[in-house]
Amino acid sequence: MATTSSMFMYSLTIQPPSSITQAILGQFAGTKEQQIVTASGSRLTIHRPDPTQGKISTLLSQDVFGIIRTLAAFRLAGSNKDFIIIGSDSGRITIIEYVPSQNRFNRLHLETFGKSGIRRVIPGQYLAVDPKGRACLIASVEKNKLVYVLNRNAQAELTISSPLEAHKPQTLVFALVGLDVGYENPVFAVLEVDYTECDQDPTGQAFEDLEKSLVYYELDLGLNHVVRKWSDPVDRTATMLLQVPGGADGPSGVLVCGLDNITYRHSNQDAFRVAIPRRRGATENPERKRYIVAGLMHKIREAFFFLLQSEDGDLFKVTLDMVEDVSGQPTGEVKKLKIKYFDTVPIASNLCILKSGFLFVASETGNHVFYQFEKLGDDDDETEFDSDSFPADPTESYAPIYFHPRGAENLNLVESIDSMNPQLDCKVANLTDEDAPQIYSICGTGARSTFRTLKHGLEVNDIVDSELPSVPSAVWTTKLSRTDQYDAYIVLSFIDGTLVLSIGETVEEVTDTGFLSSAATLAVQQLGEDALIQVHPKGIRHIRADRRVNEWPAPQHRSIVAATTNERQVAVALSSGEIVYFEMDTDGSLAEYDEKREMSGTVTCLSLGEVPEGRTRSQFLAVGCDDSTVRILSLDPDSTLENKSVQALTSAPSALAIMAMADSTSGGFTLYLHIGLYSGVYLRTVLDEVTGELSDTRTRFLGPKPAKLFRVSVKGQTAVLALSSRPWLGYSDPQTKGFMLTPLDYVGLEWGSNFSSEQCVEGMVGIQNKNLRIFSIEKLGNNLLQQSIPLTYTPRKFVRHPDQPLFYTIESDNNTLSPSVRERLLNDSSIVNGDGVVLPPEEFGFPRAPGHWASCIHVVDPVTAKEVLQQIDLTENEAAVSIAAVSFSSQDDETFLVVGTGKDMVVSPRSFSGGFIYVYRFLEEGKELEFIHKTKVDEPPLALLAFQGRLLAGIGSELRIFDLGLKQLLRKCQAQVVPNLIVGLQTQGSRIIVSDVQESVVFVVYKYQENRLIPFVDDVIARWTTCTTMVDYETVAGGDKFGNLWLLRCPQKASEEADEDGSGAHLIHERQYLQGAPNRVALMTHFFPQDIPTSIQKTQLVAGGRDILVWTGLQGTLGILIPFVSREDVDFFQTLEQHLRSEDAPLAGRDHLIYRSYYVPVKGVIDGDLCERYAMLPNDKKAMIAGELDRSMREIERKISDMRTRVAY
Repeated sequence: MATTSSMFMYSLTIQPPSSITQAILGQFAGTKEQQIVTASGSRLTIHRPDPTQGKISTLLSQDVFGIIRTLAAFRLAGSNKDFIIIGSDSGRITIIEYVPSQNRFNRLHLETFGKSGIRRVIPGQYLAVDPKGRACLIASVEKNKLVYVLNRNAQAELTISSPLEAHKPQTLVFALVGLDVGYENPVFAVLEVDYTECDQDPTGQAFEDLEKSLVYYELDLGLNHVVRKWSDPVDRTATMLLQVPGGADGPSGVLVCGLDNITYRHSNQDAFRVAIPRRRGATENPERKRYIVAGLMHKIREAFFFLLQSEDGDLFKVTLDMVEDVSGQPTGEVKKLKIKYFDTVPIASNLCILKSGFLFVASETGNHVFYQFEKLGDDDDETEFDSDSFPADPTESYAPIYFHPRGAENLNLVESIDSMNPQLDCKVANLTDEDAPQIYSICGTGARSTFRTLKHGLEVNDIVDSELPSVPSAVWTTKLSRTDQYDAYIVLSFIDGTLVLSIGETVEEVTDTGFLSSAATLAVQQLGEDALIQVHPKGIRHIRADRRVNEWPAPQHRSIVAATTNERQVAVALSSGEIVYFEMDTDGSLAEYDEKREMSGTVTCLSLGEVPEGRTRSQFLAVGCDDSTVRILSLDPDSTLENKSVQALTSAPSALAIMAMADSTSGGFTLYLHIGLYSGVYLRTVLDEVTGELSDTRTRFLGPKPAKLFRVSVKGQTAVLALSSRPWLGYSDPQTKGFMLTPLDYVGLEWGSNFSSEQCVEGMVGIQNKNLRIFSIEKLGNNLLQQSIPLTYTPRKFVRHPDQPLFYTIESDNNTLSPSVRERLLNDSSIVNGDGVVLPPEEFGFPRAPGHWASCIHVVDPVTAKEVLQQIDLTENEAAVSIAAVSFSSQDDETFLVVGTGKDMVVSPRSFSGGFIYVYRFLEEGKELEFIHKTKVDEPPLALLAFQGRLLAGIGSELRIFDLGLKQLLRKCQAQVVPNLIVGLQTQGSRIIVSDVQESVVFVVYKYQENRLIPFVDDVIARWTTCTTMVDYETVAGGDKFGNLWLLRCPQKASEEADEDGSGAHLIHERQYLQGAPNRVALMTHFFPQDIPTSIQKTQLVAGGRDILVWTGLQGTLGILIPFVSREDVDFFQTLEQHLRSEDAPLAGRDHLIYRSYYVPVKGVIDGDLCERYAMLPNDKKAMIAGELDRSMREIERKISDMRTRVAY
């Protein structure tokens, strides 16, 4: 198998995974403020919660190119900064710190202890830290535990010892936590099971008698070794440990959470146990026991409490009562354990309580949520249960306890953070006839699932929208004097006049401003200290603060066609092609430069930069002419209006703007010339501040209208507002400082300007037809906008209507009561009062019951109504498994919706009592569905597809073709083509690509004359296929359940033979090869993106972009694969990737090449996410890599950014 591929792809992430597997809290910046650090797949992100606004913003997100398994925060005694320990799949323990001044993670220690990869005996799965920051324990699932002692040296730097072993063979670890013992020797509590006897006992009796133990490991700091200090059996169902405060704060010890019970344990205390309260209600099963899935301990003044979450999402508050001594002071002895219902929140993977009174819930599925505490639930009327009524012995039985769930009383939702985990299917389509397509996706589980529309753009906050008497052509805002903080006037130019509005509490017209109102305006500027300037076609008006007006008239028979100004300079272009230049004198008047500069063509636009700090003038004037050139003229007193450089363009320039912006290459600010063309193309080039040379041009197509450019300020940085058929904003990315050009989610504007007032400090004003609009942009971090439509159950698949902008989703939830059963239980006459309350399922979930399915079909309109139009519930314990829109040629090509269902399905081990195929007719242009008939089949049909005017269905391991009959579907042809189970179908022509659940893909050809389905190519590797798409007639791209992406190609000869005319007899009689098809596919490319692909398709993402592969991952990832066109680019990126692997080694110590080759060696794919790390490197490393590649730093950054911007966001 050749390691070099004839095909190369460039892999990029458009949206990183949004599922949070770990979340920790700490003061990572070394200030009083707390931050949250989260792990999502291979990404480490630090968030800053803002308690004043109740919002969470991202400070930094970095891909560590390794799987993050555990995170822990610790702080050395006496310091005020928390460090982060990462347990990953690299076989190494990593300690990093966050450096707020440079906004980056800095690695302090990387200690190797084992092999890489996720293995059962290599530590990394569990991680616990001593609360005083003296040691940490990192453990594997089985056998190995290592303790590292953490300390500081004479330079106050963090040091780490060599590891101390606490291994015990044939022992499984279930949970691990550091005990709070004050300043005594550090102790770690572990839940363990010793399976030595089970292994040797064939009768299974030892397995029945197996005990789970709570074990204390003590690190003796004097002797520097670890001992097993104490061990005691606990409830066999225990899965979770929580640390109880010790030292001066509490009794120390742990809470052990098991099935239906919570126990307090410590080596020198009695055990106390309480049950986990169960929900009471007509639809609830009173026998169902709950587990605790998440929890945390929080200390408040003089006290502490626990919040524990059950698998329904209910939070319980657990407290400990202490024995009091004679004077009423609590002693270190526990009296009882108490539990009460607190509130219900989404099921969490982690909970974090901030000192500022907020609760961050990292949801297992769906959006993450941020709550504020209203109260701590101390004085409400919820029943409190305590340990006096329950036996401490785990084997004894007890009466269960119940509570009534209710709406939130103690917590108040302040923000919901978008998360698309789990993402189950996705389609890219342009339903709104915009320039670029939108991404439609189904995600979430249960009643919190959503149908989402993703659109590339920045969120715009609309402030004012008011109608004007007629259509203006331009708008400006201006201050009255240089020291003013806010703008005073909005100046609107019409075809034959100018209107001035003053900005105050209200916006109203003013007439005594000195502006000429009878002519159109070309430019407005606040000049010098306190003067104003108005440029109109017949001249320049200079308005002094005392309202004296100086007028410079344009020469006879000529008018001004373009103008540009800054606070000290004015340049105008006359209709004859001459440029007149003015500069402000020391007395504040405008002085005209003696000579006019003649240009070769008509001038279309001009630009002067802002006057740099400490200078008297801007050095350069940019002039755009209709001969498709831009010239840079010097404004130096010695060489005024002399030509410095020329740039030829593809069409005439319509707008120019010279401005200094943050630059990732130089690390400081660089002068840029932004150019907008009449063809709708935008260019940005670097303008050399000394010579005036133009270099490093980057281009982007904005839209079919001529581009106009305006200088605005957003979030404290200078940005460029570019207007074409839709508005765009060019700005520096807050994290990478790289230049971003993103469309605004807003109406098309004709003209824009910066706007600043007391109510809106950083805003913009624009005109759209007859409307004046004022708006602002709040967030620059996220450039994919999401709109959600709530769904009922977990969505499984969806299809689009062939003509209308509508989607049809199938949704199903296992172990959930269907609506008809719920209805029956609620109408039961024996209901006690209060049990009949129906709680909103999006907060409390649907009532659960094993073996039941709840399933429905939805008609969703994401464009106009933005809601679900129709819901069809499935009855008789059926669940929808597949969906397709099929046009039947026997019905005059009318399109029907076909849905496959399974009855009484059990997921594992797989069983069912039958399958059905439902057929629905579209009514009212697809907005309604009408049931026609259903056909019983042997197994649930997991894949359906329209094929040559008939229906192709994958039923078990058989492929069948059906036609539409009056009473049911009619079987026309069938063949067994895969060994196990068909899970996906794709087709072009007569060729069908069939994906098997575990045996990769099979190419099948349908011979019409013979009515036969013949497999002719299959694969050598057993891939557990999750999604496939045909890239071309011979090539198929897909993903598997281990998180790989691959491209397979059918051999040319086999492909041609399959399509030969005739009966296909030559294919049937061809010799089978190793019990498979006669031929094998060739692997073209292979890559490990670390998320399980759930959909893949070939499409375009931007207007005029190339075809690329867009894939989505289960955890909410959106990624793309871009094919390379030239071998030269491949060589460049391959070399760059090699340099980055060594210069910017992954943070957690994983080898990048081995990580991307997790299951199969990476082939034919270059990791764009690694290449984009180039911009984040320090300048000396950038220069070194640039030298090795024999290119300039700017050229490398341009190539990297072009790969992304030409085809995606």
